[in-house]
Amino acid sequence: MAKELVWNERFNIGVEKVDKAHRRLFSIVYKLMVLSEDEKKRKWASAEAIKFFKSYALKHFAEEEEYMRSIHYDGYEMHKRLHDVMRDKTIPALEKDLEENDYSSESIQHFIGISLGWLTGHVLIEDRAITGKVPKRWDSVQPKNVTAAMEKVVSQIILEVFKLQTRTVSLQYAGEDFGKCIYDRISYRSKEGKRLHVFLVMEERLALRTVGQMLDIEFKKVDKMVLDAVRQISQQMMVHMRGYFKMLEQYEFEKDHMLTKEQLEQDFLSEYPRYSLLFDTGIGYFAFCIKMR
Repeated sequence: MAKELVWNERFNIGVEKVDKAHRRLFSIVYKLMVLSEDEKKRKWASAEAIKFFKSYALKHFAEEEEYMRSIHYDGYEMHKRLHDVMRDKTIPALEKDLEENDYSSESIQHFIGISLGWLTGHVLIEDRAITGKVPKRWDSVQPKNVTAAMEKVVSQIILEVFKLQTRTVSLQYAGEDFGKCIYDRISYRSKEGKRLHVFLVMEERLALRTVGQMLDIEFKKVDKMVLDAVRQISQQMMVHMRGYFKMLEQYEFEKDHMLTKEQLEQDFLSEYPRYSLLFDTGIGYFAFCIKMR
């Protein structure tokens, strides 16, 4: 992971103040990675590094938004939405995860993985799009009430299927790495040929706990039995989802495919999902994403 944090000139957007802030943010995350490896100092050092990251990131968001307004950037609304979600949802949820788990290695992995993944994708795509270096990836702004409804429904379905209460980590999950996961893609097609893809990303420890309780077996690692059970859980979730959203009735199941982390990232590179939510279940993280084509 350390290699990913080496600053590359391709990250630059061509605005010195913004580029300088980005370099600083990357260096803070790198420092956090190094500090977290020392078990004796991990809690105190990580807490200080995270506090600094949060303070600096929020200051940078405000400055970058001011710059976007000054040049009348047409993607400002969605870009600000991404900042708002990171500030109001993601960082507080990650901090809560850390506090509740006493800065465990898993909670620090969550913080580093989500922060680094978000920062890398945001700088390479959304920030560079400000100066026209690349096209915007989030091409539309979903109404907040629609996103809120989806958030409420998925949270309810997780409660029904997993029997777990959730905390929302992100309303704009973009495939960030938050640990060892199982990636399931379920494809649907309408009579008119329209396609719908549902991505369910389940942290392995959540899968092992859930499948173990279902089968009354203690699983130590993910095997074929666990993967087959996760497929059944995914299908069960979609049955519940159809009960909430009538639009899904026009789609028929086509196929189910387990993806690698690299395949998920590649799929998300082509186009971000219309709905893309990340939750903390208290046992592990869970992402639910929908793409329509």
